[in-house]
Amino acid sequence: MNITSIEDFKPSSLFMSDELLIVLTTLPGDWEDYRVGSFAQLLIESGAACVEYSSIQSIYNWDGRITSSKEWKLELKLSPLSKKTLLEALNLHHPYDVPQVVCLSAESSELYASWVTQHRSSQPKN
Repeated sequence: MNITSIEDFKPSSLFMSDELLIVLTTLPGDWEDYRVGSFAQLLIESGAACVEYSSIQSIYNWDGRITSSKEWKLELKLSPLSKKTLLEALNLHHPYDVPQVVCLSAESSELYASWVTQHRSSQPKN
């Protein structure tokens, strides 16, 4: 399916049927916005179609102590075909010793899944 605009889809394109992946991770809260944006760009170059990020407050158990800190939350959307390359990039470049990397499988509208898949097919091949 080659859908490029809202005018190109039929009502059935809104049915939730096409799979995409959502990867969640966090970055240090003391990073400046431009640094988070640069990291997000690296992830797009590694196969993510979209990276959303926002400042959050996290609370977690670390070394037996309840800890709270500011972090950046990143939510990446990608084609299942991009998973391996993207996870390799996260493993190589993530600043945390124990990074949160959660990969969720999700259904999406055909229109959005088509865009995610087209993005993946336009990436340079290694």
